[in-house]
Amino acid sequence: MKIGMGIIVIGIIMFGTGLILFYSIELGQTDPILRMVKNAGTFIGLSGMGVTMAGILLYLINRNEVPLEKSFDS
Repeated sequence: MKIGMGIIVIGIIMFGTGLILFYSIELGQTDPILRMVKNAGTFIGLSGMGVTMAGILLYLINRNEVPLEKSFDS
């Protein structure tokens, strides 16, 4: 597996984990531990989006280009 695809998979897993952490806690919690879990879910989800974008860019940059066959026959 190329490095770009591996980073994309890790980013998607991070994003999914962030969604689960964020939406598993109800809004308006006063318990500091639950608020920390919700905030961590936000951070992990946003970081996962960035990691996914970096993986996509790495994948696109490292693709092998098809060599052009030049024909000089007229």
